[in-house]
Amino acid sequence: MTAGAQQRESARPAPPSDAADLDRLRAAVAAALTDFLEMQRATLAGMDPSLVPVVDEVRAVAEGGKKLRPSFAYWGWRGACGQGLGTAEDDDAVLRAVAALEFVHASALVHDDVMDAAGTRRGRPTTHIGFADRHTTHGFSGDQELFGVGAAILVGDLALVWSDEMLRCSGISEAALGRARAVWDTMRTEVTAGQYLDLLRAAGGLPGSDGALTVARYKSAGYTVQRPLQLGAAIAGAGPAVVEAFAAVGLPLGEAFQLRDDLLGVFGDPEITGKSADDDLREGKQTLLVALAEEATDDAGRGLLGRLLGNPDAGADDFAALRELLVVTGARDRVEERITRRTAEAREAIAEAPIADDARAALDALAVAATTRTA
Repeated sequence: MTAGAQQRESARPAPPSDAADLDRLRAAVAAALTDFLEMQRATLAGMDPSLVPVVDEVRAVAEGGKKLRPSFAYWGWRGACGQGLGTAEDDDAVLRAVAALEFVHASALVHDDVMDAAGTRRGRPTTHIGFADRHTTHGFSGDQELFGVGAAILVGDLALVWSDEMLRCSGISEAALGRARAVWDTMRTEVTAGQYLDLLRAAGGLPGSDGALTVARYKSAGYTVQRPLQLGAAIAGAGPAVVEAFAAVGLPLGEAFQLRDDLLGVFGDPEITGKSADDDLREGKQTLLVALAEEATDDAGRGLLGRLLGNPDAGADDFAALRELLVVTGARDRVEERITRRTAEAREAIAEAPIADDARAALDALAVAATTRTA
């Protein structure tokens, strides 16, 4: 680190101890989602009362979580306002616009759970499992699993439809909406393409650690930090300097966020994460953590990975053996080191970005929260 970087590091604002500003933002986003979903609930109930469980499921998925994506987008807007043309945008309208990101996220989660055959999400049954149970409870005819999967696909599709509607009806100006659309469209394309790359990697394509990082970038990292920041910049009408600065923040920080998620999926506390620590191993997720272990181990270790990773019949002792392999090969430590390094790169980029000081402090706090979380 250069002397100038060290000086910036020492002068960098520490994350607020109570995160009060971030909590207020999350509450505002949650309120915007609630208002929108109440309107949609009335619309679907008017079509037919049997549609109410569908909107209630979208609500359950969208209203959970830490609202990181809208937070990055909002502070991207706040930080870029002084550099752009969008200073006249109404704060509440911008909050509604960035809250729409939660519907994109909800859609990705529901579809991802179907593809992974996941059983739990945030302490509750995943959407396809919940609707399969509803099929059984109500004595519907036909195959309950197919019903659950079909319903989940439609719930995810509906969340994606509503993301567009909430952005369009947010109240931001037509000019801001027009600027935002390009980022919005790119982001949604990347998420969908990333989901396919994840399927491809699970089938043996995109091998090795580079393949794992490619999937992480497009499936999750880009739409978690980089694109939300750039969405905020677009609403503000910011110029290329801010957009490029946000890319320098978003790419390493989004990667660090996803790598933390990968570690929590295997080593997290289920009481905190809301999902079994065995699910990622049972589903055979081909993360960087797994790729590094496979590269570092011997034939016996690779044989263990081949037999147990993604094996639906594996038990507690098998998963314990896999976790031990991930530790003894140094894979877990190497992922932690990469999280630390990439987070530091992002925080340095935040410190150097041409943005307002309050946004700089908020984004730094978000960077820490996104990469040191326990759920």
